[in-house]
Amino acid sequence: MLIANQWKDYEVIDCSGKDKLERWGEYILIRPDPQVIWNTEKTDRRWSKPNAHYFRSSKGGGTWEFYDLPKEWQIEYKSDELGILKFNLKPFHFKHTGLFPEQAVNWDWMGNKIRKANRPIKVLNLFAYTGGATIACAACKANVTHVDASKGMVTWAKENAVASGLSDAPIRWLVDDCEKFVEREIRRGSHYDAIIMDPPSYGRGPGGEVWKIEDSIHNLISRCALLLSNDPLFFLINSYTTGLAPSVLTYMLSLELKKFAGTVSAFEIGLPVTATGLALPCGASARWDDDETLSLA
Repeated sequence: MLIANQWKDYEVIDCSGKDKLERWGEYILIRPDPQVIWNTEKTDRRWSKPNAHYFRSSKGGGTWEFYDLPKEWQIEYKSDELGILKFNLKPFHFKHTGLFPEQAVNWDWMGNKIRKANRPIKVLNLFAYTGGATIACAACKANVTHVDASKGMVTWAKENAVASGLSDAPIRWLVDDCEKFVEREIRRGSHYDAIIMDPPSYGRGPGGEVWKIEDSIHNLISRCALLLSNDPLFFLINSYTTGLAPSVLTYMLSLELKKFAGTVSAFEIGLPVTATGLALPCGASARWDDDETLSLA
């Protein structure tokens, strides 16, 4: 497991009974997490005094209960590779805040790859959400195409880029269905040196297009492989679907990128839990890397 342990403005304080107690900057949130199937004693007093608590409903979805939380606030992530990235947060439907902190392990890796390449790098970021990966790549001088089906998410990502001092970075912001965009790019003869995809388990495009990861992910990987340049740098897939084990992601990437010399590795990603010193699993990532000397994870 790779652990995102460089955060100062974010912390998983504790987790128990299908909930996690988190610190986002100066604010304390309680949010549900289906991975937290254990019940341990909640000794930290902040369990009883959060700024907001998201309650899951037995019928699906849920609701926020606010005690003392602003409508929007900001945190930052600082690393040697990326400098300081800033993110605007707000309580969003279905428990989200607009950021997945565990992805910092991938941001640092991508930044390192782009910097060491020492050449112009074109990145395609699909299902790009509020732009964590987009901003990380742009901070390292990559040219990024950011694609998401939600206009609101793309607007949010632009705001994060501005907050991070990247308002003039070469980022192309697109509101589009990712599968349809990829097909058009293939017809145009477009190519990218790096591809990132962070697909949801289930979603709908701007025209009502249905996305279900188990049915669509392999074909999308296959089509995206046609967009890679002759000298690609990396291909990254994230998955939050428990049915897609890291080995499944490894198999699909290995199958579709076999014509390129490189290495595929896959692993769980996670966040450290302060109360226990253990790591909370937060999904899986698979990477194709142009470095043939890497060992499989």
